[in-house]
Amino acid sequence: MAVEPDIGSAFPLISDLAARAKRRIPHFAWEYLESGTGLEQALVRNRAALDNVLITPRFMKGDLAPVVSTELFGRRWDAPFGVAPIGLTGLMWPGGELMLARMAREANIPYCLSSFACEGPEEVGPLAGENGWFQLYTVSDAGAEDDIIDRAEAAGFSALIITVDVPVNSTRERQRKAGLGRYSRMSPRQMMQIAARPQWAIATARHGQPSFKTVARYFPGAAMGEIGKLLDRMKLGMTGIAGLERIRKRWKKPLIVKGIMDAGDAEVALGAGVDGIVVSNHGGRQFDAVPAAIDVLPEIAEKVAGRVPVLFDSGVRTGLDLLRALALGADFVLVGRPFLFGTCAFGEPGARLVATVLKDDLVNNMVQAGAQTLADLRSLAVTRAGRAPL
Repeated sequence: MAVEPDIGSAFPLISDLAARAKRRIPHFAWEYLESGTGLEQALVRNRAALDNVLITPRFMKGDLAPVVSTELFGRRWDAPFGVAPIGLTGLMWPGGELMLARMAREANIPYCLSSFACEGPEEVGPLAGENGWFQLYTVSDAGAEDDIIDRAEAAGFSALIITVDVPVNSTRERQRKAGLGRYSRMSPRQMMQIAARPQWAIATARHGQPSFKTVARYFPGAAMGEIGKLLDRMKLGMTGIAGLERIRKRWKKPLIVKGIMDAGDAEVALGAGVDGIVVSNHGGRQFDAVPAAIDVLPEIAEKVAGRVPVLFDSGVRTGLDLLRALALGADFVLVGRPFLFGTCAFGEPGARLVATVLKDDLVNNMVQAGAQTLADLRSLAVTRAGRAPL
């Protein structure tokens, strides 16, 4: 996958792209992308827990050329990671969903379109092809829910992800302070923020104002600035086994449940006939007292015991983080914010750069650890800083 060499040399770290993204997008968009909730300890916990995962390398393996392609849901992917669903992507960078869909198809990794994205399945599906997955929040209106599922199927999405960890919208104080969730129109302060980011303003003028293209037809009048009100109207509910079973009957392709943090919930999902689960704490955005996702991954993977693939997300920033999750039992990893950092920093070339950086870093660290294959990662000695060996 080609990446502009000058970009890759100047921005070798995801954090480099994040810094540039912050300088290019309005403050309110940055706050939506980067913030958590409450005191944001869940964000800190995710990062600290990943950093605490230590791997004892094995040497004297000879010349290693790691293979990172993998099978998942009947497809061969070029890397063991994909793009996690992120709502309002088009608010952070106009047309971002379309860029990520094209990038994912080129890189042969999955792209998950959020049901709260600024592009609908009809626009994104043809670009992503079979690399497109669709993420759904269950809603109070069963007719609307069924129609969204039907639209995703008609657009060619190859998997459906049900997110279950948003029983109610979190407070997300930083977003509220930035004006998101309260206003149907831009405040003078937000307009000043836009004026300070002319590249974003020009791109938005060319692409068009962001809107909720998937759900707007069912909840007319929902404004981009009134996210909280929209969620209240949709009445996102705690998804139970009956809801999963109903969707299971309707959706015949791979069905995945995202937001599992407890081994018992994993068992409930398996009982409903899902094809995969995602261990995730919503990137630390929902419940500030939640454990780090990486800390609960081994127990859940052990409970699932290979019956379905176990995916992981929350806090991943590097290829080494990918390695950590794969070594602790994940079969695949979803990456969210880094792909938005790249897209906001450089558009589609930035998204491609993120995929390249993550893949190259994973390969390099597999050599460092002495692993030729992804399966080899499971045999490495993993410890936690300051804790007993796993």
